[in-house]
Amino acid sequence: MDDVFKALADPTRRDLLDELFREDGQTLSALEARFAMTRFGIAKHLRLLEDAGLVVTRRRGREKLHFLNPVPIRLVHDRWVSKYAEPWAAALSDLKSRLESPMEKIFEIYIKTTPERLWEAITNSDIRSNYQFGNTFEADWKPGGRFVMRNVLADEPLGDGEILEVDPPRRLVQTMRALWGEDVKAEGASTITWEIDPVGDSCHLTVTHSGLREGANEQLYGGWPMILSGLKTWLETGQKLTTPGSLMYT
Repeated sequence: MDDVFKALADPTRRDLLDELFREDGQTLSALEARFAMTRFGIAKHLRLLEDAGLVVTRRRGREKLHFLNPVPIRLVHDRWVSKYAEPWAAALSDLKSRLESPMEKIFEIYIKTTPERLWEAITNSDIRSNYQFGNTFEADWKPGGRFVMRNVLADEPLGDGEILEVDPPRRLVQTMRALWGEDVKAEGASTITWEIDPVGDSCHLTVTHSGLREGANEQLYGGWPMILSGLKTWLETGQKLTTPGSLMYT
């Protein structure tokens, strides 16, 4: 968290995050045009934000795009904000949930665990219910397999989809169609990609939620920071993470 606080301490870096909040997935040239600063200066600030995990980059052809990653801010919220001032935590959660994406959202987190244990936590329904709002999964984890997401508080399934790729314990790709309301049903199917990279005694987990239309309903992707924070807490401490914002999904 020291890197996160250090990155947020600079007003230019905060302005860059605001700019990515306004329009995610921008190139260095696009960001440079909005600041009275040299290209080198903007690139240096972006590197510090990337090192802190607040910005994620992806290449699209010859372009390098920069995406806002709200997971570290969620962890700051869980560790430092919620226990001191619940209204502030609610406001921060609302800020996160208002993120808009033209095509995809990318979320990253580091978890002190093994790839095998992390894979199990993603694919085991009983474990997953501990950090994903009590939801369970009936899934056939192989290409072409189907899965259905349920919750004891709902009579009908909350979602379903198809498994596209399975490479344990490194990569899982699946489609997802939300069914918990008519508004999200209208969004159709999107794609969720889980990528696990071992780093020392930890794992670097990247979740990419793609296939979203521009202005997609925030309910489709707004819960990811809470889910990943809960996953990290469960694997590292064995405890469930309870936040005020998570209650709206149960």
